[in-house]
Amino acid sequence: MSFTLTYDAIARRIDHSLLSPTLGGAELEEGCRLAARYGVASVCIKPYAVSLAARLLGGSDVAVGTTVGFPHGGHATAVKVAEARQAMADGATELDMVINIGQAIAGEWDAVAADIDAVTRAAHDGGAIVKVIFENCYLNDEQKVRLCRICGELRADYVKTSTGYGTGGATFDDLRLMRRAAPAHVQLKAAGGLRTLDALIEAAQLGCDRIGASRTAEILEELQARLRSP
Repeated sequence: MSFTLTYDAIARRIDHSLLSPTLGGAELEEGCRLAARYGVASVCIKPYAVSLAARLLGGSDVAVGTTVGFPHGGHATAVKVAEARQAMADGATELDMVINIGQAIAGEWDAVAADIDAVTRAAHDGGAIVKVIFENCYLNDEQKVRLCRICGELRADYVKTSTGYGTGGATFDDLRLMRRAAPAHVQLKAAGGLRTLDALIEAAQLGCDRIGASRTAEILEELQARLRSP
């Protein structure tokens, strides 16, 4: 896959993660300002702070995203839909939803699909995009492939490797597998474990369209220095 290393090629793939349970108040505000300063694709902020992010990022090119069913995916579907609608009402335009992991492991694919479909429909009705989180550390390859195909059939916008809060995060093998298994109209997001500039570059080269990151400033400062070097 063709890839040219530029600042925007990395920065505009980053979803700046503001989801740590210890973050609050001034740290969330500074995270939004950092995202605008570095020109990333979006912030992914805790649901209660979506309205704050929307206010701080209004007029910028940084989208406001948040989570649905996070981090374990076991919420009732109606609750996930309500979360999605509340997030959009507060100003979110990107929703990262966690599948029902236990149902996927149990092979209850109709229920898994119904859950994804309900949130995807609600999001699209509200003008938002949906990134469907699998939590690959708990799944085998057959389950990951099945989920990619379900997301393609349901017109989800992205498939995503992980929450970043499971026992493992994104791997390059999983990115290759998901890019092969997902239809071309479904984009790919990596989250968890990609903590260096070189890791982000490799993910981009593998066809990753978005990458969740919390070390955004450090990574992009290193990128700027590398691009300035002769």
